[in-house]
Amino acid sequence: MAEQYTHRPVLLDECIEGLNIRPDGIYLDGTLGRAGHSAQIARRLTTGHLYCIDRDMAAIEAAGDKLSAWMDHVTLIHGNFTDLACLLEEVKAPPIDGMLFDFGVSSPQLDDPQRGFSYMHDAPLDMRMDQSQPLTARTVVNEWPQEELRRILYQYGEERYAPAIAGAIVRVRGQAPIETTLQLVEVIRSAMPAQALREKQHPAKRTFQAIRIAVNDELTAAERVITQAEPLLAPGGRLCIITFHSLEDRIVKNGYNSFVKGCTCPPDFPVCVCGKTPSLRLVNRKPILPSEQELEENPRARSAKLRIAEKL
Repeated sequence: MAEQYTHRPVLLDECIEGLNIRPDGIYLDGTLGRAGHSAQIARRLTTGHLYCIDRDMAAIEAAGDKLSAWMDHVTLIHGNFTDLACLLEEVKAPPIDGMLFDFGVSSPQLDDPQRGFSYMHDAPLDMRMDQSQPLTARTVVNEWPQEELRRILYQYGEERYAPAIAGAIVRVRGQAPIETTLQLVEVIRSAMPAQALREKQHPAKRTFQAIRIAVNDELTAAERVITQAEPLLAPGGRLCIITFHSLEDRIVKNGYNSFVKGCTCPPDFPVCVCGKTPSLRLVNRKPILPSEQELEENPRARSAKLRIAEKL
């Protein structure tokens, strides 16, 4: 029964409502994944158009079947949403009436043990969302300096045992490279105190999150996408972003607020000299969270937060 919900799109109803879809509108799903959100957008269009971006070629190839009924008004784009402006310029897209970005790792990537995202299955250390990129988790684990490992574990994983884990990784790799996910899990376990190993959360969860963020440069991506998305929105266009951890949510919140505020002058300036005016308004001041029913059906939605802004 659990498998039935594996690929359920997170916050689906809330996203569709937030996008405020018109049948003749122009929309973007910047993180196509398994095309669950895209299918629900596309089925609501008549003369409108949907652009779908994903950095994972497997997602682009799989989407052809999922979206086959609507492909006459869908354009699939293989690329990284951090290059949003260039990608949309290449396909000559008009101003967009609604954009959706889901910053989570897609279920197919998590569920394919060979992709190396999971600390529950043995696989080569990979964790690349785009398998054509050179940097892998193996490189991070075996080649990055101890201090840099400590920094990413603490900053990206909020791992309180970051110094001990980084030290253990460096000691073990000094004997032989760490090649697989379960090898890494054992190194992490060996560095943590007994009480930490008794916690409900898997001891490797925070470290794996941190390495995945580093491999895919996810926080830079979050910052860049808001900056690029705002000028591409049509007046009244909606920007919907789903995050899955506090670092990304903070980036989205601050990114929205900078466009909501407009003026960038220091607070002590008596008058504005920058000339920047507000260009977005917040649709929801607090993030939208999954319902109790969704959490029962899809435990992976537990940490999801949706923030929506509208172009003025």
